[in-house]
Amino acid sequence: MSDDTPPLTDAPARKSLGQHFLFDPSILKRAATAAGSPKGRTVIEVGPGPGGLTRAILNEGSSKLIAVETDPRFSQALLEWPEAKTGQMTVIAKDARKVHWEKALAEADAEGPAMIIANLPYNVGTILLIDWLKAGDWRGEMALMFQKEVAERICAKPDTDAYGRLAVLTQAVTRPHIAFTLPPGAFRPPPKVDSAVAVLTPLPPAERFEHIALLEQIAGAAFGQRRKMLRAALKPFAKKRGMKAEQWLEDCGIDPTARAETLTQAQFRILAASLA
Repeated sequence: MSDDTPPLTDAPARKSLGQHFLFDPSILKRAATAAGSPKGRTVIEVGPGPGGLTRAILNEGSSKLIAVETDPRFSQALLEWPEAKTGQMTVIAKDARKVHWEKALAEADAEGPAMIIANLPYNVGTILLIDWLKAGDWRGEMALMFQKEVAERICAKPDTDAYGRLAVLTQAVTRPHIAFTLPPGAFRPPPKVDSAVAVLTPLPPAERFEHIALLEQIAGAAFGQRRKMLRAALKPFAKKRGMKAEQWLEDCGIDPTARAETLTQAQFRILAASLA
């Protein structure tokens, strides 16, 4: 198949699955290479739909592509591609939230770390990202299409409106940036908001924070009541652990009257490490 391969099917996007499709070859190539060249690499793609990004990834030389598609209209069509028949592409007809990723890589006889390149369905993108952030060494670079607002939250810095739990978690294990943005008109059907490709590059092992699940709990509690001072926002969390929030914060060198959006990545790590 060539760059101008037609869509797999004219089946319309399903709103219930958060589907918005891209067909512009230049945009698809940018998305396929945003996190670096996939040549010779294993790539996971979620929600390939009619296969535009799938074709772009294969054209860039991916050695193994694992395509996860819950919509049978598209998963069945993908199985007819030559790459599926030769084993270069593995199609998993399943909800991505239910995929055991390491098992899928092993069954596909794929080498890691795997890149994840995807125009994510809007309704599951954040859920999948958090799952991947907790992944082991099988997961490599990620180039993920989100609503622009979500991409900004991923890359946000302290003392900004977009800064929250998602930024703290993402930046604990990766270095994220927005590669490019797209207007609604780039998609079919057009969504109601702008979109953006966020690239997440894994931090070197020595710089990654290992207690990501604990960090998630603390950040969730802190930002769950972001208008409150930390001593109040974290009071229920601390109480469940037999602690006094104010004393815990002081012991960690953090001002109990500060608010969650002012804490740095390092300070959140200190809080989590104190409980690990």
